[in-house]
Amino acid sequence: MSTYSGGCQCGAVRYRLAKKPSSPHLCFCRMCQKAAGNYFAALGGAALADFEMTRGTPSWFSSSDLVERGFCNRCGTPLFYREKGGDHVAIMLATLDQPEAVPPEWQSDVYGKTSWFGGLDSLPVSIGSETAEEQESRYQAIAVTNHQHPDHDTAIWPPEPTQ
Repeated sequence: MSTYSGGCQCGAVRYRLAKKPSSPHLCFCRMCQKAAGNYFAALGGAALADFEMTRGTPSWFSSSDLVERGFCNRCGTPLFYREKGGDHVAIMLATLDQPEAVPPEWQSDVYGKTSWFGGLDSLPVSIGSETAEEQESRYQAIAVTNHQHPDHDTAIWPPEPTQ
């Protein structure tokens, strides 16, 4: 890939990077946990010179006196992390259109990592007593009414509904 693009769930805020995000990692600090609404935040860096907004404007929350976090004020998707006055922005890697292209390479602030995190791969892959067919049926029902922006840039927003 020569550029990396991404955005929020609804498509109101989109961005593009000229280079692959640097230093992709998982951060387990409590502030990242709360900002991501998850047990970790997956982040990768970009110099501001390699970063551009292609649609919309993120809103920013000062999570400390030194740091602010960008998000879509329409759908709430957390998108960015940056030090105030800095020349870099960190991208929430799962907001990339192709997050598989940028796997984490290290972990930070592991003091905040939950004790059971390492055992996740041993959990059963199932939703209660649902069969694979029932899961697929539920997924298809959701997909038919999906309001999520596709994982690529679009010429218009919001996209016109498909019939």
